[in-house]
Amino acid sequence: MGEADRDERLRRLEERIERFKAERAPAPSTSEEHYSQASQGWRMVIELVTGLMIGFGIGYGLDVLFGTLPVFLVLFALLGFAAGVRTMMRTAEEIRRDQEAGRPAGKED
Repeated sequence: MGEADRDERLRRLEERIERFKAERAPAPSTSEEHYSQASQGWRMVIELVTGLMIGFGIGYGLDVLFGTLPVFLVLFALLGFAAGVRTMMRTAEEIRRDQEAGRPAGKED
């Protein structure tokens, strides 16, 4: 009977410890969500700037090749900007779908 009594006391003690841990557990941190949102914002900015720079580079290269300095540079810079905006909009749609599904953005299952 002593062994069973000791096991019962140990079980109750473990339950009390678990309840105490649950009461004292720190609240979930929102800083991870903040960093996730900041990284999403930077991702969109980088997509826009990258599209613009690629368009600028292609346009400048073509202008140097053909000797028509501002024509292709302006044209491809505008096309690069449009491509960057389109990519940003696609990313924003992806983030919105992830939020509606209730999972963190950028985390694929």
